[in-house]
Amino acid sequence: MSALPRSMPGLDTHLGIELVSATADRVELTWTVRPELTQPYGIVHGGTYCTAVESSASVGAAMWFGARTEGGRVVGVSNSTDFYRAVTAGVLTAVATPVHRGRSQQVWRVDITDEDERLVAQGQVRLQNLTDSHRGPGH
Repeated sequence: MSALPRSMPGLDTHLGIELVSATADRVELTWTVRPELTQPYGIVHGGTYCTAVESSASVGAAMWFGARTEGGRVVGVSNSTDFYRAVTAGVLTAVATPVHRGRSQQVWRVDITDEDERLVAQGQVRLQNLTDSHRGPGH
């Protein structure tokens, strides 16, 4: 892959999530906690974690599947994220690695840690592998 852009498109850009590294086997994202990413009690909103989980898994899954198929792409079909430690400040890091990569689906696990490398959240994303044959008429 050519040089990676630091900023991610869409919601990721709005949240300040940056792509640190990406291969078909591992993706790393980081972002800085700021007030607009917290819920009313001042801790990071769970949706922020879910976004980082979905994005990091999707990047890795797309790289793996895209390298094996022409025009292949992936879409998330399930995202389960658990929250272990309240965070109110600092830089968070999400690291995604594959659990299963098959013909039609992939599963990726994502660990999110704080600056002290403590696990603060962990997620799992199941992704559907799509090819041009999944498009149907008119698409």
